[in-house]
Amino acid sequence: MADDRCGLADYVAVAIDMIGPRRGLRVVAQSMGAYTATIVAAKLPVEELILVAPMTPAPGETPGEWWVNTGQADAARGYAVEQGRDPDAPFDPVEMFLHDVDAATVAESAGHVRPQSERPFADPWPLLSWPDVPTRCVIGRLDRLFPREFQRRVVGDRAGVDPDEIDSGHLPALSRPAELSEWLLQPLARG
Repeated sequence: MADDRCGLADYVAVAIDMIGPRRGLRVVAQSMGAYTATIVAAKLPVEELILVAPMTPAPGETPGEWWVNTGQADAARGYAVEQGRDPDAPFDPVEMFLHDVDAATVAESAGHVRPQSERPFADPWPLLSWPDVPTRCVIGRLDRLFPREFQRRVVGDRAGVDPDEIDSGHLPALSRPAELSEWLLQPLARG
């Protein structure tokens, strides 16, 4: 959302309103959406919480504090050095988020970029513990924003989940849609 009046509670309210009377929910969240999805999972009967390249929250932590608290900058810097990229280069969203996405999708996606309000980054995650909901997670082996070893540590420590991995950067829905879809649907096929 680009509305500076809206915080995490507003994000949760919009999600719950969109869910309506539906039940048997599997809530899927990408990146910062993990803050919203976990709160939704604590408020509604959710069968499964599914996180994709998540910002995994901790009690009382704001999304703005998350970056320092988790050591994200050092992890991203170390990964840049490991890959031979300049760790001091100016932030480039294409290099960070879309480096593994085909050119046609990158061009089409540009029209969908919206400004993100800083407001929700100030709201603490209100839960006292991880929601009591089966949770699974997938991370990208090539994620430059949240490198895989960083994600394995943060997701493991905070959600108690050993994440699965796919050959993707931060946006697998754009770079590896078939692999992500297969991973998302796999438990449903067994169930």
